[in-house]
Amino acid sequence: MSSRTPSIANRPAAVVAIILLAISAITYWDATQMKVRATYGMGANAASYFVALLFLVLALGHFISAFKPADIDEEAVDWKAVGWVGLALAGLIGSVWSGGGFILGSTLLFAFTARGFGRRAFFKDICLGAFIGLLIFLMFNKLLTLALPQGPLERLF
Repeated sequence: MSSRTPSIANRPAAVVAIILLAISAITYWDATQMKVRATYGMGANAASYFVALLFLVLALGHFISAFKPADIDEEAVDWKAVGWVGLALAGLIGSVWSGGGFILGSTLLFAFTARGFGRRAFFKDICLGAFIGLLIFLMFNKLLTLALPQGPLERLF
């Protein structure tokens, strides 16, 4: 009788699983450190515990996927597309951090991500991203009365 040891069939899934597990642990630890507690009902840390649980479930799914034999061949990575999506996230973070606001950040996020997925109408994507960002900002700010990062465009509304 031969004993079969499990081997990692999908290394990228295993790496992603480890990263998700670390994010889950950090989120859980952060939720335990929150000082503001609710006098009744759920506190602000309940959402963080829920997000930590979701990251844990995703990590477990990736671990299962990593040890399953692959039925399909791996595709080549399109590093150019990955770079555009990374630039999109950096544009959003940079816009919010530098005071450019949510609308500008979400515009950059939409346009650069569309470019990463192969769309070539950059000016149209900028306009569409600005429109969607404005709608989301107005919905959160006016309808739900939740504050989003404000920049020069947001102060007009």
